[in-house]
Amino acid sequence: YQKGIRKNTSYLALKALRHQQEPKLPQGADNLESLRPTRIGITISKKVSKGAVVRNRIKRQIRAALRQMLPFISKGWDIVIVVKPTAQQCNYSQFLQQLEELLTQVEVLDGYSRGSLL
Repeated sequence: YQKGIRKNTSYLALKALRHQQEPKLPQGADNLESLRPTRIGITISKKVSKGAVVRNRIKRQIRAALRQMLPFISKGWDIVIVVKPTAQQCNYSQFLQQLEELLTQVEVLDGYSRGSLL
């Protein structure tokens, strides 16, 4: 991720790396379909909360927010979402807003607008 993109908000940090196009494509292959699927990881340390229940709740909320955005996420990215210690008092709508902001800054979202799903 040294060559990737890094963005921060008050509750989350995002690291993203775009895959390079595979050079060994057949001539008739569609470029969009040949890209790897986007992989997303969520990391949360014990600095956020000593209790696993709280950490798992935060991860579930982030996964649910990402599930709403999944149809609009571009292919070919590796994304790591790092949860900051201030996220303990964050609620679902704040996670949704911050994720949308981060993914838009990195230009991973294609045509997603929060009003269309909520």
